[in-house]
Amino acid sequence: MSTSIPVPRGSTQAALTVLVVDDEEDQRSLLTTHVTRAGCRPVPVASAEQALVEIATLVPDVAVIDLNLPGMDGRTLARIVRERFPDCALVITSVLDPQDYPEADAVLPKPFTRSRLLEVLQDVVRTRPR
Repeated sequence: MSTSIPVPRGSTQAALTVLVVDDEEDQRSLLTTHVTRAGCRPVPVASAEQALVEIATLVPDVAVIDLNLPGMDGRTLARIVRERFPDCALVITSVLDPQDYPEADAVLPKPFTRSRLLEVLQDVVRTRPR
């Protein structure tokens, strides 16, 4: 498996932009490191509210959202991202049972491996309509 994620067709960006939303510093740091090593541009934030500020100025190609967030929860953020940015691929991550995740393009149950994250990113970039 390649360690670099392809940029979606038609994109003018040099690298895939991945919004990483997780309130746990260690998980956010781990996701950010893996996303960076995959050749993508991570935008790490600790809350749904911060995510909404970031996506007001950029439209990520992928949003990786943890469900258990303080304040606005990940389910609400995922719904808002899906409604406002339908071209953004949505990946849900959580320690919760995947059958309880909201509808998304992919799921990334915790704990996850680097190879699983790369596989998910490659799959959503390849399968999302652009």
